[in-house]
Amino acid sequence: MQKPLAYRMRPKNLEEVVGQQHLVAPGKIIYRMIQAKMLSSMILYGPPGTGKTSIASAIAGSTRYAFRMLNAATDTKKDLQVVAEEGKMSGSVILLLDEIHRLDKTKQDFLLPHLESGRIILIGATTENPYISINPAIRSRTQIFEVKPLNEDEIIKAIERALVDKENGLGNQAIRIEDDALLHLSRTTHGDLRSALNGLELAVRSTLPDDEGTIVVTLKVIEECLQRKSLTHDKGGDAHYDVISAFQKSIRGSDVDAALHYLARLVEAGDLPIICRRLLVIAYEDIGLANPGAASRTVNAVLASEKLGFPEARIPLAQTVIDLCLSPKSNTAVTSIDAALADIRKGHAGFIPSHLQDSHYQGASDLGRGIGYQYPHNFENGWVQQQYLPDKLKHARYYLPKKTGKYEQALAFRLNQIADWKKKKNK
Repeated sequence: MQKPLAYRMRPKNLEEVVGQQHLVAPGKIIYRMIQAKMLSSMILYGPPGTGKTSIASAIAGSTRYAFRMLNAATDTKKDLQVVAEEGKMSGSVILLLDEIHRLDKTKQDFLLPHLESGRIILIGATTENPYISINPAIRSRTQIFEVKPLNEDEIIKAIERALVDKENGLGNQAIRIEDDALLHLSRTTHGDLRSALNGLELAVRSTLPDDEGTIVVTLKVIEECLQRKSLTHDKGGDAHYDVISAFQKSIRGSDVDAALHYLARLVEAGDLPIICRRLLVIAYEDIGLANPGAASRTVNAVLASEKLGFPEARIPLAQTVIDLCLSPKSNTAVTSIDAALADIRKGHAGFIPSHLQDSHYQGASDLGRGIGYQYPHNFENGWVQQQYLPDKLKHARYYLPKKTGKYEQALAFRLNQIADWKKKKNK
């Protein structure tokens, strides 16, 4: 039985890795490890299909170490012992351990000394946040790298490579994929290359050649294979982004009917990840401090939608869209942090005032650290006049509140109150 296309197209060296250039490009950390022949154990975490196994395979190919794959949930301690024995005989072996967050204590205790000695070079793969889900004893012996979803151009590049590769891909067949089908395949898989290649292979194998012997992969074929409809049949593909843009702008503009219309388009396309991400952005970017409760409700609705899936997910999504549309709006959180970032990027940072610097170490007082700091809780109203910003920015003001919601009105009142106290102290 032939192995799936996604398996066959796994890279044999770093140059063949698609995406993840922040890790594998020349000069980046994994490239530097291999170049210096100082490969160490690592954990790769990120969404499914983004290249964790591919990177491990490429590392093994680039270093010529023996490469073994196990699953922390299903493989046993005995399987680990076999890998350790191989490492003992050959010097080192690279072990890709999938679902490493499910590693139990017995297997972990067995692995630790082999990681210390370098007999096993562990590459753990997980979709979970390793800082939360992985035991500290393993974390302390590994470097942690985040693997990010591929963008459309990267997925298109991988698809085109698979179409011409005669050894591992589909290059021995006459295949033509239409532009709109290629766009849909690259977009609706949401950065998951494995899904894109699986969809491509199904489309090719389930499509009969035309009279000239060419397999033509159309948008309709890709829609059927992915079970996701396209937002548009426009060859330019701009309408995909136009719908998402109109969705956010309709909520920002408080037009509930228009927002529901664009939500319906996205629901019909089956674009749950895009809807959820966009609603979270809107809740914090456009509603913000005018109604912080709406942001919490949005998070809960997104969690419910991801658990439910379609068609039931349309209900919490619609509820959230109506809630956000009719909520007061404020973008002050965005404008405030962007103003602060603008100063930092211009080099306007300055020295932290000495009374704010850390004083929890021996000799700090001799350096003047922390001297003169006044603890606000010891004063009336929990506030005391003292300088917090660096000298060169001491008059900077980043947060300028709006008065479009009761919560931000309360923040504005408190801000004005503090400003009045400052004026009285400075008289």
